[in-house]
Amino acid sequence: MKVLHLDSGREMRGGQWQVLRLHQALLAAGHESVLLAREGAPLLKAARECEALQPARLRQLSGDFDLVHAHDARSHSLAALLSKAPFVVSRRVAFPVKTSALSRWKYGRARRYLAVSKYVAGILSQAGVDDSRIDVVYDGVDVPAMPAHGDAVLTPYTLDPAKGMALAERAAAEAGVALRRSENLEQDLAGTCAMVYLSESEGLGSGILLAMAYGVAVIASRTGGIPELIEDGVNGVLVANDAGAVARALRDLDPARCREIGRKARETVLKRFTVTHMTAATLASYRKALDA
Repeated sequence: MKVLHLDSGREMRGGQWQVLRLHQALLAAGHESVLLAREGAPLLKAARECEALQPARLRQLSGDFDLVHAHDARSHSLAALLSKAPFVVSRRVAFPVKTSALSRWKYGRARRYLAVSKYVAGILSQAGVDDSRIDVVYDGVDVPAMPAHGDAVLTPYTLDPAKGMALAERAAAEAGVALRRSENLEQDLAGTCAMVYLSESEGLGSGILLAMAYGVAVIASRTGGIPELIEDGVNGVLVANDAGAVARALRDLDPARCREIGRKARETVLKRFTVTHMTAATLASYRKALDA
């Protein structure tokens, strides 16, 4: 299969990591996969078979591919306007779809939508996208050979106030727990016991999945698609976005419980959320799009 991927992200966030993992997995499986990414973006530097995303280049290349896969809102718009090949769209965010005439036209153009969670699939359905055109394709992560072995408690560093870093720090101070900010989860999770991941809105939470793959116990907001990853008290802890509730969860997470929850979290990823699972589900959606 020949697939042209589009991503216009400026940073290397969860969505860009998913694009990179999928692109690499398709190449490894013998498919022809080419990625157009924003000029100067980390994704452009990280991927092979990749070049700058330019409208004219998209128009020129797309006719040579079986399918175009747009991975964010701007790429969706570009594909709707310029792609010569049929296209599909990944929807990763939890906010509502706009209802303008232009938005309705744009959302009517894609062959299929790959929703990152059932929650996001519901948002698309509410916006008028027929359920028969929506597939739930969960994120996938690589599972490290060895689980985490440290005792640190961390929270992802972010400047986005909706992502709850400040709330996590207030709760940790209330609980008397030392909380580290992490600017590089891939690097820091190996020495971690627990992670606090708070958000006002979340399509799924690829950072949560990464921590779970390391066998780290995650305390996360009960919002969006996160409950599709975490069974409260079993493979993680779900909380309200309230400092007192988060503080209580931190106090209750003693070392033994932390390790047991982390073990079950890692098992969950191995069973349902690996890159192999994500790639297989994506290819199944591609085939539906091409059969339409």
